[in-house]
Amino acid sequence: MILRPKPSPRHHATLAGSPSTLPMATVPAWLRRAVPDVQSLAGKDIGDLALTAGAAIGALDAVVRRQERWAGAWRQRLALSAAAATAKQAGRVEDEAALRDAVLLTRPGDNVGPAGLFLLAWRRLAGMPAEKLLTKAGIGAMLDNLGLARDDASVSDLTDDLRQLSASAGLVGMLTGAIAIAERHGFARAVGAWLADALLAQRLRWAHAVPLLGAEATLGASARPRRSAAGSAATGIETNPERAKGLLAAQARAALRAIDLSAELERRADRLLTVAPKLRAKAAGAVVDKLLSDDAIVTSQDIAGMSDRGLRRLFDRLVELGAVRELSGRPTFRIYGL
Repeated sequence: MILRPKPSPRHHATLAGSPSTLPMATVPAWLRRAVPDVQSLAGKDIGDLALTAGAAIGALDAVVRRQERWAGAWRQRLALSAAAATAKQAGRVEDEAALRDAVLLTRPGDNVGPAGLFLLAWRRLAGMPAEKLLTKAGIGAMLDNLGLARDDASVSDLTDDLRQLSASAGLVGMLTGAIAIAERHGFARAVGAWLADALLAQRLRWAHAVPLLGAEATLGASARPRRSAAGSAATGIETNPERAKGLLAAQARAALRAIDLSAELERRADRLLTVAPKLRAKAAGAVVDKLLSDDAIVTSQDIAGMSDRGLRRLFDRLVELGAVRELSGRPTFRIYGL
């Protein structure tokens, strides 16, 4: 069961207007206390964990349905965190800053490298309409980004399994089933996390998925699923209850982390929208929209025909006003974002 708090009406800010003064997303103290960490799962009841995860997802659902102007930057920032965790799990050394560089400082069409492809996979989850994520084309592109071997038949089987799972499973079954399906097809746990996030978005009818499970350090991997003739038709796997508990706790932690980030980015977006009317550049509106819709941008990007020099001057002004941060820490090839 997913508990959905009724979101408060919110008046969206425009470039020429002032940002909303309504309160930002908050998480009740009782919900934070109810979400266990990895070390405190022992003795927890799976039913209680399912309710906790449902409440956390319900709180996240309220944030998503507000459809804020900064939601694109929020999802892409979460995608960056998921990509960094995926890279670490794959034994790579690239952190978030290196992943940003791999994608933003590469010319369109050039090879972004293996770690850069991880980021593209999670950016695809955050940026593509949710209804297209679990198609053969969407899944195939994700597997290619993650560097996983696949063929048309395996992608078709995976798509069919997910369709059956989506039609029949509840929250617990959907989580455990997505991970189990990925494993059954021989794919890494990052695939299961990506699929679970896509399934959740489709179940809740979100326009775009929110990257959640990819950044979790553990997905209950210590309790492997066991095959069972009585398992679901979609997976043929009966999941160990201890593993299900780990997945539910991970889902709840990820939802709270996403809500906290939304509150942080909302503060920064409100500051940007407050100073936006002071900007004199003709394309300032397009730059503000870009900052609100993406994790980060560079001055070499083509934004409303502005020159590199014009963008640098605009970003210097935004940094001076405290509306934007320079994220690279470098004197050249600088990167800007909320």
